[in-house]
Amino acid sequence: MEQLIIFLILIAVGYTAGTINEKKHYKAIEAREQAFLIMPAVTFWKASMTNAVILKAELVSGNAVIAVDYFKQFLAGLRKIFGGPVRSYESLLDRARREAILRMKEAAGNASIIVNVRIETSTIGQSGRRQNATCVEAIAYGTALTIER
Repeated sequence: MEQLIIFLILIAVGYTAGTINEKKHYKAIEAREQAFLIMPAVTFWKASMTNAVILKAELVSGNAVIAVDYFKQFLAGLRKIFGGPVRSYESLLDRARREAILRMKEAAGNASIIVNVRIETSTIGQSGRRQNATCVEAIAYGTALTIER
């Protein structure tokens, strides 16, 4: 009985700490996204911009590695038993992708636009025999253009 209580306390602590950290990270991401609204990052090169004078073009990238907390691993393990979408990992991937895009935009400096943006994700590290992901990595890359206005 004592072990069950300790297990439940650890799950509650993991849930609380993970939720607080996730909310803090989302707030920071949203504030930084507001600052970068003037720099679009698009997956294509607009045909209407082909007449623009390009002053500078460079490859920029940003990556982020986000660790999985134990509560999310626990929920994912339950979802594997019963099947269905693993929503506990969806916010993890969302945060990793958004953070990678923001870091790419920060690397672009004073560029006007980032074109041909691509985002890739992967898992880093495996834990135990069950092969659960311990971290998720997202990398965003594209071509930063400085255009004469």
